Amino acid sequence: MKVKKILVSQPKPSSEKSPYFELADKYGVEVVFRPFIKVEGLSAREFRAQKVSIPDHNAVIFTAKTAIDHFFRLCEEMRYQVPDTQMYFCVSDQIANYLQKYTVYRKRKIFCSPTGKLEGLLPYMQKHKKDKYLLAVSDVNSGSDAEILNGVINYDRAVMYRTVSNDFGPDEAFDYDMLVFFSPQGIDSLMKNFPDFNQGDIAIATFGATTAKAAKDAGLRVDIEAPSVKAPSMTAAIDQYLAEHNGVPQAEEAV
Repeated sequence: MKVKKILVSQPKPSSEKSPYFELADKYGVEVVFRPFIKVEGLSAREFRAQKVSIPDHNAVIFTAKTAIDHFFRLCEEMRYQVPDTQMYFCVSDQIANYLQKYTVYRKRKIFCSPTGKLEGLLPYMQKHKKDKYLLAVSDVNSGSDAEILNGVINYDRAVMYRTVSNDFGPDEAFDYDMLVFFSPQGIDSLMKNFPDFNQGDIAIATFGATTAKAAKDAGLRVDIEAPSVKAPSMTAAIDQYLAEHNGVPQAEEAV
């Protein structure tokens, strides 16, 4: 079946140079950006129920920009003034640079993983073994960090935000030929919003093994799985699918 309309379950890119827009022009398809899930912060009361005190920790570990937003939001709601001596351990330069939104960036108190992974922070943490760390996470955090951090540092995991379904309105059109998912939570949201969902000819694209498994466990047919050797990105995988099912791209027809 020829694909005419694609739903990408992510926020719309801020740049017009997104490869999704290039796909739309190349094949003459409509690409709609509509997240199936959204993030909401825990209230100060919900956070306190975890019996974790932010002031008891002089170092914070961030694995996402969202965690930074909700850490400082909770501090403000609980009227806690984060001290200038607070240390921050970030899994990437991008996350570390995002801290400038809330604090003065000082190399002496901000540490970045050179590998983009939590393991890359261990050499820095081992130099600060006596400090107490707070790991800011979401409710869907897998807990794999325990295998990395346990026995290395003294830390507490603290859930600061949750992922919830971004429900569709009763009058919201759902006339897509392809649905693109990036997390198991997105699959859960689809089934929650449309419990009688009949896939039929609708193509399902998933990114990552856990997302593909969630789709298959939900009884869905996965038509596109990314990344792969031939398609390292989701857009590359969709490009291959459209080339096969939509025929010659419009750009080539015009030549």
